[in-house]
Amino acid sequence: MGDTLEFNDIYQEVKGSWNDGRLRFSKQNVVYKSSKTGKVDNIPAGELNLAQWRRVCLGHGIKLATSTGHVYKYDGFRDTDYEKISEFFKANYKVELTEKDMCVKGWNWGTAKFSGPLLSFDINDSTAFEVPLSSVSQCATGKNEVTLEFHQNDDAEVSLMEVRFYVPPGQADEGQDPVEAFAQNVLSKADVIQATGDAVCIFKELQCLTPRGRYDIRIYPTFLHLHGKTFDYKIPYTTVLRLFLLPHKDQRQMFFVISLDPPIKQGQTRYHFLILLFSKEEDISLTLNMSEEDVERRFEGKLSKNMSGSLYEMVSRVMKALVNRKITVPGNFQGHSGAQCITCSYKASSGLLYPLERGFIYVHKPPVHLRFEEISCVNFARGTTTTRSFDFEIETKQGNQYTFSSIEREEYGKLFDFVNAKKLNIKNRGFKEGMKGKNDEYSDSDDDQHDAYLERMKAEGKIREEGNDSDESEGESDESFNPGEEDDDIAEEYDSNASESDSSEGGEDSEDEARKKKKPKKAKVVKEKKERKPRKEKKQKDTGGPKRPMSAYMLWLNSSRERIKSENPGISVTEISKKAGEMWRQLGKDEKEEWEGKAAEARKQYDKAKKEYKESGGGSAPTPRKESKKKGGGKKEEKKRKSAGGDKDRERGGGNDSFKSREFIETSESSSDSDRKSKSKSKKAKKKESDEEEEEAMSTPPTSEEESD
Repeated sequence: MGDTLEFNDIYQEVKGSWNDGRLRFSKQNVVYKSSKTGKVDNIPAGELNLAQWRRVCLGHGIKLATSTGHVYKYDGFRDTDYEKISEFFKANYKVELTEKDMCVKGWNWGTAKFSGPLLSFDINDSTAFEVPLSSVSQCATGKNEVTLEFHQNDDAEVSLMEVRFYVPPGQADEGQDPVEAFAQNVLSKADVIQATGDAVCIFKELQCLTPRGRYDIRIYPTFLHLHGKTFDYKIPYTTVLRLFLLPHKDQRQMFFVISLDPPIKQGQTRYHFLILLFSKEEDISLTLNMSEEDVERRFEGKLSKNMSGSLYEMVSRVMKALVNRKITVPGNFQGHSGAQCITCSYKASSGLLYPLERGFIYVHKPPVHLRFEEISCVNFARGTTTTRSFDFEIETKQGNQYTFSSIEREEYGKLFDFVNAKKLNIKNRGFKEGMKGKNDEYSDSDDDQHDAYLERMKAEGKIREEGNDSDESEGESDESFNPGEEDDDIAEEYDSNASESDSSEGGEDSEDEARKKKKPKKAKVVKEKKERKPRKEKKQKDTGGPKRPMSAYMLWLNSSRERIKSENPGISVTEISKKAGEMWRQLGKDEKEEWEGKAAEARKQYDKAKKEYKESGGGSAPTPRKESKKKGGGKKEEKKRKSAGGDKDRERGGGNDSFKSREFIETSESSSDSDRKSKSKSKKAKKKESDEEEEEAMSTPPTSEEESD
């Protein structure tokens, strides 16, 4: 067996909610680290005196008790873990892991036993439930009744508010009331803060940013008392997670931040951080309300009875000694201006972002602390309002996203180098760089010189320029095409009507008539030009060619459609497609290869048939109908113009007094010409053999249409 045992996804019960984390058993200690808060519980191996294996809601759990009176419960083990944990405890801790059964009868009548920090309710020597007395916030007594009220946990979906115990009247020891004896046992271990005795020291009128106001801070041996004009807060030292001492950007003030879990409450507001603001120039002389022997024995040289110095140094020094936690300060990061923080905005409020050695902290409204181990990736995004700033986005493993906006562009290089040095995953890194970061998490930062934000800005600018160039070229081509097209149309119209304009012999009526004739033709020609644009022509299908082959799926579907219908009577067409898709996905590789082979064979046959079809002359593009129609229409117009010109000459030569419009002349002439044409054709058909009729038909003068024929 190894020197350590490690388990992931182990849960610790904290005031009604389950917090996941990692548990490690080693020869020296038991260590549990919470994934949510990062808090570490360290239990020395020499202090363990009890270990129980129990069946609980999340599988199996372990209850550990120490000689100092603390109890720890961890759930989430599997049944197979019992043997190796039991052997490890016997070999290294000299403690036997015993199995303990819980009572599940559901009875509410039993015996209340106080064992250290736990109140155990037993039924027939089996534990039904246990109440941690440290979770009790208040204890009230009544006639034969004791009421326990509990601290609430905001993370728990359902919270237990209170429990009432009925204590029957009986003969108490030494004449003491059993209800009072029960309440005294609860209060001796309950987390009920009572300001008994004198404070160790008092700091007057300290400026507090969250909760906002000025408070007197009274330091007691076990808790911190904030006394303000409106509200009072009592903060046990056990709820303090971390201490931060952060310099302001102006180099004249200091932030002292206290991280709390659970937070202090005021109505529905929760304060997870207590932020104090100090001036560096403010000094204080402090005298502790303890004797020198007590100070030396209690704090082991960390504090002395009489101290003097800057106010922020005194407060941080006293808090560090009482809470017994290290103070976190900014690391080696320096921004563009030389400060150890970056000015930015979070949720429309301006503040300061401090890159630390193991995380980021933002002060002050609202304060945010993000550890590197809970960060999934970071992203550098372009500012939404101006190009002089950028946004820094942080995404956690739980899916939460924090966006710090309006960061000056000059800070980008320093922040990017810091993130790169800390091996954080950068979301908008290039594809190759992103792959390299995933494969080799410990690669040298000098090898990674890719500036993601700069490359992204260059790419967006290039795309924008190309888009503008394409828009301008399209506009120029349209403008140059349309006027030219109109000029060509006008020229064609002018040339085609040249004979008419030349043949007209002075007269305002004829000129006006010519202008009227030109206008509708102009619009008509433009329409024909637009119709002849190649992009509007539709590609005609070659109906005589071979049919395209079907895919492997379609071949399989055609063969399986009837079987699907028979297996699923009444199924609709859409449901058949869905069912077939599911069945195709579930087919084995061998079956799919069979149909893919059939599809490949069909494709070969199609290629062969298409080649033979093309060699035989098939597939040649036929003359479009529209073009033939347009060509025919052009010939007819020329004939009409010629006939119209001849009619006008005949009118002028004959001296006809009555005026006839061109339309009337064209329609009448065309009708007469068509009648003559039909008569001549019928004569030729009936009397082909007669020479006299042929000579008579040849002697008749042909019309213009017959000449063209």
